[in-house]
Amino acid sequence: MERDVRLLPKAHLHLHFTGSMRPTTLLELADKYGVHLPDALTGGEPPKLRATDERGWFRFQRLYDIARSCLRSPEDIHRLVRESAQEDVADGSGWLEIQVDPTSYAPLLGGLIPAIEIILDAVDSAARDTGLGMRVVIAANRMKHPLDARTLARLAVRYADRGVVGFGLSNDERRGMARDFDRAFAIAREGGLLAAPHGGELAGPSSVRDCLDDLDASRIGHGVRAAEDPRLLAQLAERQVTCEVCPSSNVALGVYEKAADVPLRTLFDAGVPMALGADDPLLFGSRLAAQYELVRRHHGFTDAELAELARQSVRGSAAPVDVRDKLLSGIDDWLAS
Repeated sequence: MERDVRLLPKAHLHLHFTGSMRPTTLLELADKYGVHLPDALTGGEPPKLRATDERGWFRFQRLYDIARSCLRSPEDIHRLVRESAQEDVADGSGWLEIQVDPTSYAPLLGGLIPAIEIILDAVDSAARDTGLGMRVVIAANRMKHPLDARTLARLAVRYADRGVVGFGLSNDERRGMARDFDRAFAIAREGGLLAAPHGGELAGPSSVRDCLDDLDASRIGHGVRAAEDPRLLAQLAERQVTCEVCPSSNVALGVYEKAADVPLRTLFDAGVPMALGADDPLLFGSRLAAQYELVRRHHGFTDAELAELARQSVRGSAAPVDVRDKLLSGIDDWLAS
C-alpha cells in the first residue's frame, strides 16, 4: 500500500509570498478593500495561464499584482503567513523558506524597512503558532535596476539574524542578464546568505549556467530546463546544486504540455538534487504534497524515491542541524512504516 505523502516530512524551498495565499482569503481581502478581482481569480479553479510568450507572462504578472494589492496592513501580512504555514504543516512540511520581494509591499506598509520587519515578525509568529521551522528568502526583481538589487542584498544581510537565510532573483528570466546582478549576489554571499536565483524555466539551460557562473548559485529556482544539457546536468550533480522544481507550475505556465513531460526523472537519475515546490498555489491550484503525488502518479517514483526527494529538499535547505536531523529521521520512519 502506498504511504501518505502528506505524512512524509519535507522542506519547502520554493514558495512565493502572495502566491501562497488561500483563494478564500483573497476573496475576503478583496471584499474588505473594494478590490475588483477578474474572473480568473474568483472562479474557484486555477486560471488558465501560458507564460511562454510575452502576453501570457504579462497576464500572469497582472493577476499576481492584483492579488498583492489586497495585502495592505500588518494584519493582512500576519494572516497570509500564518495560513501559509498551516497549509505547509498539513502537507508534511517541517521547514519552509518563503520568498518575497519586499519592495512590492513597501508602498502599502510604510516603506521598505517597515515592510521587511512586518514580514519577519509575521514569520516569527507563524513559526511559534504552528511549530513550523520558517525563514525568508529576499528576492530582487530582475526587471528592475541592478542597483535596487544591491540595496535589497544589503538589507537582506542586515536581517540575517532575524530570519533571512537567502537571496533570490525572480520575475521573467528572459529579461536582463544574470551577470548584471553579480554584485548584489556577492554582497548576499559575503553576508552568509544562500544564493538562490530563478533560472531554467521560461528560458533554457543557458540561464541555469548563467546563474552558476555569474551568481555562484547554491540553489536554482526551477532549473528544470537543465535536463536539455547533459554537461550542465553533470555539473549540477557534481556541485550538488539543488534545483527547486515546481512541476504543477511548469505545466500551468506552458513550459511543458503535461505533467508527464516535466523531466523529473532525467534530473533525478543524473544525481541532481531536487526540492519540489508549489511556487504559487493561489494561481496554480496545488500545494506541496500534491507535487509529490504528481511525481508518484506521472513519473512512477517509488516511496523510497519520494523519501530521497524529501531528503534532498532538507539537505538543500538552510535549516539548522537539529531541524535537519529531526526531519531526516522522520523521513526514515515514514519509509519504515
